Amino acid sequence: MSRFDTATRRGHPITFGLIIVFATIELAISAWLVAKYEAHNNYPSIGVRDRTRFLLFTSSWTIFFSMFYLILFLHSASTGSIMTSVASHLLFLVPTWIFWVSGAAAITAALGGGLDCGTTDDVYCGQLNALEGFAWINWILVTFAFIVVIIRGISASRRGDGMRGQLVAGASTV
Repeated sequence: MSRFDTATRRGHPITFGLIIVFATIELAISAWLVAKYEAHNNYPSIGVRDRTRFLLFTSSWTIFFSMFYLILFLHSASTGSIMTSVASHLLFLVPTWIFWVSGAAAITAALGGGLDCGTTDDVYCGQLNALEGFAWINWILVTFAFIVVIIRGISASRRGDGMRGQLVAGASTV
């Protein structure tokens, strides 16, 4: 087993665990904001309201599928499974990356790059800034996972397995 395989075995659970933790934080913030906006009808703009809802969806999507891939990897990384393959990870990470970059950029644009809580009268200023910040953190984590999977896909192709190959060498696809 190469050092890259060892790093992947250790790094996959850490990376996906961090993605789950930060997506959960984003879920909590966005769900709270959506609930407050619905209860009080006091959103600063329709754009902020809709982008907050989109980030709620994105964080829910990310948590669900990241948990799925984390459990699968922990269960069958050694034995090999089509669900732990490079292609399967890419099938999840490509739309997830698009969702996060879209959501983070959209909320950043809606907030004008962030709010100065000292000069704005927005009652949820701190929460909106946190929503924006954690969206970008999630995008960074998903980007990191995406890059690692691409690199592991290249090594799987070089060993002759193609994109159906496993993230960790030595695991045969069932």
